[in-house]
Amino acid sequence: MSDGTATTTTDLDVRLEKHRVELTGYCYRMLGSSFEAEDAVQDTMVRAWRSYDKFEGRSSLRSWLYRIATNVCLDMLTAGNKRARPMDLTESTPLAQAALSPRPDHTWLEPAPDTRVLPTTDDPAEAAVAKESVRLAFMAALQQLPPKQRAVLILREVLAWKASEAAELLGTSVASVNSALQRARATLAEQRQPGADAAVSDPLDEEQQKLLDRYVAAFEGYDMTALTELLHEDAIMTMPPFDLWLTGAGDITGFMTTMGAPCAGSRLVPVEVNGLPGFAQYKPDPEAGGFMPWAVQVLEISGGRITGFHCFLDTKRWFPLFGLPLHLEAEADEVEQGV
Repeated sequence: MSDGTATTTTDLDVRLEKHRVELTGYCYRMLGSSFEAEDAVQDTMVRAWRSYDKFEGRSSLRSWLYRIATNVCLDMLTAGNKRARPMDLTESTPLAQAALSPRPDHTWLEPAPDTRVLPTTDDPAEAAVAKESVRLAFMAALQQLPPKQRAVLILREVLAWKASEAAELLGTSVASVNSALQRARATLAEQRQPGADAAVSDPLDEEQQKLLDRYVAAFEGYDMTALTELLHEDAIMTMPPFDLWLTGAGDITGFMTTMGAPCAGSRLVPVEVNGLPGFAQYKPDPEAGGFMPWAVQVLEISGGRITGFHCFLDTKRWFPLFGLPLHLEAEADEVEQGV
């Protein structure tokens, strides 16, 4: 390979990489899976690299990449798979009937680190729309749309593309795009997803930060009285890959002191996940000492209370994705106290 070709190749790699985060966010909204989104973007990059000599520049490189990514996602969605949250699949279970029944990984809407799906921007309004569009409730609503309607809604409402631009990308007419958008909006309006009222400012306001501080103190202290004060009376708790979900502070704290009792003494590490406040939960490791990874928690907040408490338990997948260690050492004072 000549020096000139090598330089061109390196330059193309750099230009493609500039779009990786926003493309991952787009594919994540389309697919509902962090890992499938990463695979889709990698496939997009490979296809773009291989066919770049056919790219004639009639559109921008960004538009061209979105066209490739859309086709990759539509191909992946042809099987009709749509990801869900526990409350999309079953009725809420009373604590007295609680049972932990797992479902396969491909069933579930997956969490995503903000850093992997939200590109940096200096526009506060643009940043707010981007965060709102990866929140769990909106993601769950997107999953109810047919794939092409999903693509149209994301392109038009999230990415603010013109109807003509979306039509060109999808190889269809402006009228078809407008019709798909209207149908998608109607479907979303009919489905009030649990968590849709989550009101989280960016950055967190003082009251929200105080609420989170109180939550950390209550959870790490396993103080159910304090936790009850923070939970909305209709708060929801989910625990994928289990399809069980609980409603109300009484059942949630009751579960935590019975089936969830081994989580007493846990430590919480803040994470930014799905445009919402979250924590990596480490519970005591009775064999190795210190703390072992247990869940990525995603919190929904509204009206000064926690309305959603979602725990994603597949730690071998999630903690590396978030760049989190798979073990925490106990602090010196905890070792002395035998914690």
